[in-house]
Amino acid sequence: MSRIGKQPVVIPSGVTVKVEGPVVSAKGPKGEFREILHPYVTAEIKDGQVRLTADLGAAKDASAIWGMMRARVNNLVHGVASGYAKELEIHGLGFRAEVAGQKLTLALGKSHPVVFEAPKGVTVAVDPKKTLVTVSGVSKDLVGETAAKIRELRKPEPYKGTGIRYRGEYVRKKAGKTAAGAGAGGKK
Repeated sequence: MSRIGKQPVVIPSGVTVKVEGPVVSAKGPKGEFREILHPYVTAEIKDGQVRLTADLGAAKDASAIWGMMRARVNNLVHGVASGYAKELEIHGLGFRAEVAGQKLTLALGKSHPVVFEAPKGVTVAVDPKKTLVTVSGVSKDLVGETAAKIRELRKPEPYKGTGIRYRGEYVRKKAGKTAAGAGAGGKK
């Protein structure tokens, strides 16, 4: 039995949740979103909580699917209540970002500016210094995927540490060729 799947999802105040067959939909102050349940899992609302049950005899991995679906419904409720956000830092001389509507324009040391269009349901904001990008929305999956795609445009490189990284991410730096060669018995 899944320990996660057994736990009920508490519905916070200001959020309404509806279960219509295999679809769980939630509406809150940050927006509305829906999740389609796996065929092995069913949901019901009791006492201000969403309780999920699974047909454990249906398949070997039904318990794991039960826990995953519970986590996804919890993410759904949390997303419409308070939302999700990821912050990206831009490091490098002349590297900066600007946003206009759903388009993020990045200067990343290439010969041309890189234009990234944010998907529907995701909001991209840039701080006044133009080096901190905030990706936010109601879907945890979509926010994480969008942040990963932006980071992929210029991953942090290990020699100078320039590029796009998650806020608080540590980039381990490597020694350059001159530093490595001088101490390893190179010519003087």
